[in-house]
Amino acid sequence: MNSMAESKSKILIIGVTGNLGFELAKASLNASHRTVGLGSLQDEESLVKYLKQVDVVICAVSAKQVLDQKLLVPAIKRAGCIKRFFPSEFGLDPDKTQISHLDHDFYLRKSEIRRLVEAEGIPYTYVCCNFYTSYLLPSLVQPGLQAPPRDKVSIFGDGNVKGVFVKESDVAAFTISTVDDPRTLNKVLYLRPPGNTLSMNELVDIWEKKIGKSLERNYISEEELLRKIHETPYPDNMQMVFIYSGFVKGDHTYFNIESSNGVEGTQLYPHIKYTTISEYLDTLL
Repeated sequence: MNSMAESKSKILIIGVTGNLGFELAKASLNASHRTVGLGSLQDEESLVKYLKQVDVVICAVSAKQVLDQKLLVPAIKRAGCIKRFFPSEFGLDPDKTQISHLDHDFYLRKSEIRRLVEAEGIPYTYVCCNFYTSYLLPSLVQPGLQAPPRDKVSIFGDGNVKGVFVKESDVAAFTISTVDDPRTLNKVLYLRPPGNTLSMNELVDIWEKKIGKSLERNYISEEELLRKIHETPYPDNMQMVFIYSGFVKGDHTYFNIESSNGVEGTQLYPHIKYTTISEYLDTLL
């Protein structure tokens, strides 16, 4: 056991106090990696000291702190021992989204860190898991609601565009599996689990079966959703922006994963048992 742990990369997780950071630390220890945790990004000197003790860095800071990684990238370069860096992404592929006019640079900031990592020649893996199950799914993608509807439901666009939800603990398990895997080096790890890649119509179908009742479906057109986004002040409109991105524009699934720069997690690691959307919805009954 000890020799196996010795041969595995030692991991620094930054942002370990957040939900994903906590799950990453847990998954890392479960997989026998030696793990160091930092609550947040620090000054370059302190970072270099920590970096010299590890092989791999996973950054899981919040979206508001994404640009703070500009401190981390030169520190990684200086340390000179990091075999793999996972910048704080864990959402949609920022290079593929089609909502730059609406998202107040939410994804542009993540792309900016990618370009910096690539320019410095730092080995990387980008993890694109799309939405967490804890985001939007508890309300069945109904802005403003805290629980799934039992009478009426709003469906955005035609309801046939597929989005992806993955539980944070599963995102962590897939991420940790890639750490020492050469197949994911300098590539994007996409998560599109078959049981978790569903349209809004399919989501509502599953929920209706579970509650034994049909819901009144109110279809909201792209134009109407865009009007609501523009009428609602930032940041209160961001939930609708993400819905527009995922379930109208199809930013989770509109493109094929190219083997030259991307891999799909459930195909690489079929042994990982993940929570399906149907199983997650059971917890909301």
